[in-house]
Amino acid sequence: MNPKKSTQKSANSATTKGKTSNVWTDDEKAAMKARAQEMKAEARASKNREEGEKAVLTAITAMPEPDRSMAKRIHEIVTANAPALMPKTWYGMPAYADADGKVICFFQAASKFNVRYATFGFQPDAKLDEGNMWAASFALVKLTAADEAKISALVKKAVS
Repeated sequence: MNPKKSTQKSANSATTKGKTSNVWTDDEKAAMKARAQEMKAEARASKNREEGEKAVLTAITAMPEPDRSMAKRIHEIVTANAPALMPKTWYGMPAYADADGKVICFFQAASKFNVRYATFGFQPDAKLDEGNMWAASFALVKLTAADEAKISALVKKAVS
């Protein structure tokens, strides 16, 4: 038996919740399966706003509070300030894509990764450039009127 093969095999193993896999944890497998389903739904729906809207609202409804309230309000802000963006789910979370299907901005629930804050972020195709450095995502613990105004301005800038 080759000792290198034995070492490599154990280094590539992952254990999650008492289950062993050669490469992927159960959570990673579930995430990949969900993403594959999203991509199939995108292909079927193509540029159907109703399907995207339905998927986003379903994802938001499934979130616990306070993620649900923040995601709902961000959905309202993004759709009001950038109506050309297509609502869709991206890795199970609300996202908004341009006409080419590229995600411009997204909401990530705190509960998805059991962290203390949700995230509102932008992808590289968002036009937020400010010199050599700028913020591409923001931590959210709650939304105030000032926060909503800032998000509105950022979304408008991202699609300008």
